[in-house]
This record gives sequence, structure tokens and C-alpha cells, in this order.
Amino acid sequence: MRLNYIVLPLLLAACASPQERCISDANRELSIITGLVNETRANIARGFAVGTEEDVIVRRGLCDGETEDGVAIKVACDRTITRERRVPVAIDLNAERAKLASLVERQTEIRSNLNTRFDQCQAQFPGS
Repeated sequence: MRLNYIVLPLLLAACASPQERCISDANRELSIITGLVNETRANIARGFAVGTEEDVIVRRGLCDGETEDGVAIKVACDRTITRERRVPVAIDLNAERAKLASLVERQTEIRSNLNTRFDQCQAQFPGS
């Protein structure tokens, strides 16, 4: 989910005007902080965070190969498969509440400065 907060604005910025990119940059920090606020609230409501662990499985199988003469053959090979799974992670609820308060404070600051940043973008890139 966090990846979406980073990738989507980058994709949109690729075809945007300079003014639109500037405004998108101004919005990016708010989007990231909002995502963190939502995640922290969910952690507090659940009483634990959700992390990921990787399971690595090596499976022996047959792979396509080729002899020096160009003849197709099957050869024994190992295939490594990596899977992520979600696992509960213990948290300090008091620390999580303090983190939430800090994030909400930062979110409020960013929101209050957003119009100023938009005006700066419009002044820097008029009519684009």
C-alpha cells in the first residue's frame, strides 16, 4: 500500500505540466502522512501492527536446456520461490498513540501550508 503513495504520483507527474508537477509535489507529503495516520490508527484499533515475513522455498524441478549441438533437453535445476506473508507484530500502544499525535500534528501543519504552496506553484509556473 505504501508503494502506491510513491508510484502513483510519479506516474502522474510524468505527463503533467510544470505547475501540475509542483502541485503534485506539494500534495505528496500530505498523502504520505495521511497514509501513515491511517495505518497508525488501524494499529491502535487492532492492538498490534501487521508486518511481513518472507518465506523462501527451493523446489527441485526440470528446466529447459540445450546441448552444445543445440538439442533441447531437460536438466535438473532448483527454483527459488519467495513469498511474503502478513504477520502480527507487537507494538507499544502508548508509543503508537504518541506517534499518532505527532503525525496528526504534522498533517495539520501541512494542510495549513498547502494553499501557500499551491499559490507559489501558480506564481512560479503561471498558465501551465
